[in-house]
Amino acid sequence: MTERTPGSGIKQDRKLYLFGAVVLVVGIVLGFELNAVVFRNTTAESLRKLEDAYLMINERYVEEVSAPRLTESAIHGMLDELDPHSIYIDAEAMKRVQEDFDASFDGIGIAFEIIPGPNDRDTVAVLNPLPGGPSEAAGMLSGDRIVAVDDSSAIGFSAEDVGRTLKGPRGTEVKVTVQRPGYAELLHFQITRDKIPFWTMDAHYMLDEETGYIRLNRFARTTWDEFSEGVDALQLQGMQRLILDLRDNAGGFMEMAVQIADEFLSGGQMIVEARGRHGEYSHKSYARDGGLFEEGPLIVLVNENSASASEIVAGAVQDHDRGLVVGRRTFGKGLVQKQFPLRDESALRITISRFYTPSGRLIQTPYALGELDDYYASKLDRYRRDRTLTLSEIQDAMPDSLKYTTAGGRTVFGGGGVLPDVIVYPDSLSSFARTVIGQSQDNAYARAWLDRNGAFQEEWLARREEFVGQFAFAPDEFEAFLAFLDQQGVHVVPDDSPELARGDEPDREGQWFSRSEAEADRALLMTRVKARIGQRTYDRSMWYRTIGEVDSALHEAMALWGRAAKTSLK
Repeated sequence: MTERTPGSGIKQDRKLYLFGAVVLVVGIVLGFELNAVVFRNTTAESLRKLEDAYLMINERYVEEVSAPRLTESAIHGMLDELDPHSIYIDAEAMKRVQEDFDASFDGIGIAFEIIPGPNDRDTVAVLNPLPGGPSEAAGMLSGDRIVAVDDSSAIGFSAEDVGRTLKGPRGTEVKVTVQRPGYAELLHFQITRDKIPFWTMDAHYMLDEETGYIRLNRFARTTWDEFSEGVDALQLQGMQRLILDLRDNAGGFMEMAVQIADEFLSGGQMIVEARGRHGEYSHKSYARDGGLFEEGPLIVLVNENSASASEIVAGAVQDHDRGLVVGRRTFGKGLVQKQFPLRDESALRITISRFYTPSGRLIQTPYALGELDDYYASKLDRYRRDRTLTLSEIQDAMPDSLKYTTAGGRTVFGGGGVLPDVIVYPDSLSSFARTVIGQSQDNAYARAWLDRNGAFQEEWLARREEFVGQFAFAPDEFEAFLAFLDQQGVHVVPDDSPELARGDEPDREGQWFSRSEAEADRALLMTRVKARIGQRTYDRSMWYRTIGEVDSALHEAMALWGRAAKTSLK
């Protein structure tokens, strides 16, 4: 989580070993005015020692060395000795970080995918024209294959090539040529680039006549505005209770998390406390009067990928007994980072404080300085253990030092993530389903299905609200899906087929599964295909509306409203 800085989640390679301890380059190469900082004698001596080492390497090493590489190696070396979430962001990555933080960029407004082709002749396909963007206004559709940009071939484009050619300052124009499935002629679009929003609210809709659902994918500068609009829209539709889905939300802008939590809590209730070595980084945040949803049952969905700002919201809701937290134990990132720019437009994002929930919990997972691999390995081990334990067993294993009390007298736990009030275990999938999903074959089939059914989007585009309830596949669609998988090397054969007995023989092509195994997850996989078709036809929100039919955590939450209502009483 960052304080007034871009969202988290940037993964950096911290294993550049060339002269990783040569810290002095921070002063020499980046040009900091070291005399503007007051050092203790030991710090100044260490810095002078490193200056000597840097100059000696630069002048005496057997080969000419790269000053920029030495600089970045030294920075990574320093950060390797700190906590797991203090990172260096190079100048190129900072551009992407800023876009993510601002939740916008300048471009033509498409979500796209790269379809692999033979001999590196990959094709860029439009996944969705972004709502309200210039591509949608120009008439581009999901499924369009971009074959040329400004009359230059786009066949073989990488994702970087797409960004390089289609992004650009607002007001500039770009010519995009597409091949549309079912059309013999190429289509040409002259598109004027504009500011394109990155929506941080994936979906907001009514689950039934009184239950609203909002899913946030991160906390960026626009998140509170989006959330507020979502709540207002749902209340106009009669929302009396709310599910806030923070699963897989890795966090971001701390202030946005505070503002979201504020909408659920009464004035004067503490939301979060930050404690740092310096007073300027230590503060408490309190709720104001008049939140958007201070009354009414509330459930917050979380999982092992809910981190940082997500944990601030979940922790505040849980500690004040404002609602139920449902799902799986969260990631456990209780550190606050602040971003400090460097002279070449790169940045250091370093930890400045730890945050504590209202009951006093530190939810940061314990770590050893510099042991990044062990840190993430321990999280994976904990996730695997949690899948085999009941909530009571997890609670019983907690030491008394990690037990805290909510405003209503319930016991909650610190020491690594927010432990939900109700645990929902991951679905147990067959190896067949894991293979199909892992290879994204459901998504590939949805794309192929839309290519074959060219009239579908024209017929259903105006029937958005009917899609989840009324669209259904033909009875033989699962067989067509299996035939498609067979062409991709995923083979389904009768249960008594001798192919199954061959196992993993050397040089055996493809993967082989029994018919009964495929049937076991038939409903799940065909729902995923339907959801992908809905996403491609409408937008990402339709994925969540559709996949909710087989979302076990969502179903569990819908059965908990009696308990949530009691927890939410003031």
